[in-house]
Amino acid sequence: MCGPSVLRPEVKEGISAWSVERHAVSSSPFGSDDEIGMLNLITPEISASMLSRADAGRVFDLSVDLFPGMPTWTKGGEPPYQIWMNHTPAGSAVDDPVGVGREQNELVAWSADSISMFTHCGTHIDTLNHFGYHDRIWNNFNTREHLGSTGWTVAGADKLPPLIARGVLLDVARALDVDVLPDSFVIGAEELEMTVSRQGTQIQVGDVVMVRTGRGATWSDPEKYLPREPGIDRAGAIWLAKRGAAMVGADNIALERLPSSDPENWLPAHTYLLAEAGVPIMEVMDLEEIAEEELYESCYLGASLKLRGATAGPVRPLAFPLTD
Repeated sequence: MCGPSVLRPEVKEGISAWSVERHAVSSSPFGSDDEIGMLNLITPEISASMLSRADAGRVFDLSVDLFPGMPTWTKGGEPPYQIWMNHTPAGSAVDDPVGVGREQNELVAWSADSISMFTHCGTHIDTLNHFGYHDRIWNNFNTREHLGSTGWTVAGADKLPPLIARGVLLDVARALDVDVLPDSFVIGAEELEMTVSRQGTQIQVGDVVMVRTGRGATWSDPEKYLPREPGIDRAGAIWLAKRGAAMVGADNIALERLPSSDPENWLPAHTYLLAEAGVPIMEVMDLEEIAEEELYESCYLGASLKLRGATAGPVRPLAFPLTD
């Protein structure tokens, strides 16, 4: 297993988790203009190696489908996902929206729709401007200089590069012999250590690590998916970040255990990973199929929407089995 004790000193220097200060934002080891944090650990060599080993004949979709009434975060007054029709074949024949007359509208059956959604809706990547401490985010960008009227000018979803990396599934639910972890179950360092041991999995620097709680199997039922989430705590987040995880994902809506057990911080894993360790977060993943296949190592491929300045980028991640 690739633990903190076996990382070379020069590798540790590139991993912010080894030099953080609790409840304080960190400066990037990749320079004062860095906006993607530990995603820099995914080197071109890692990407090329993963692509060369990927079995393109099989692909696993790690994203959920979006639908009205789906589970989503609305506790702060955020809008639920909505979709509506702008044009229908019969309606266009009546309304003639483009002025071509009934005959053409009856010939050309036109349908079109629009959506409205919270950027943290469905499968998405939390960017490094999503959470910080006081008036600062990762790499000491501050609200006075970098937050405009409509959004951040730094560290937004538009800055996230397309990612090709080694994907690692940590199936904590299966390691504990359950289908779904109990409500508000804490995944700490001990549970992660036990999971990699049972799977025979190694965490390597630059990995995209995906934690399965089992909640993904309940995606179509908000009453089962949302309440009292199992997930990692700060100690679990530290365990992953110190091993060089470039990004940490999970199959629940908040990644971390809810409600928080930290009386000082209602989202301690978020603030630690994003503001202190510089590790982006991926949420609401569908990990059921790769868990069933016991695909603990894969070629991960994903690119988020380039929403300028946004605190999250919707993404459709894919996993390819490896040929060796």
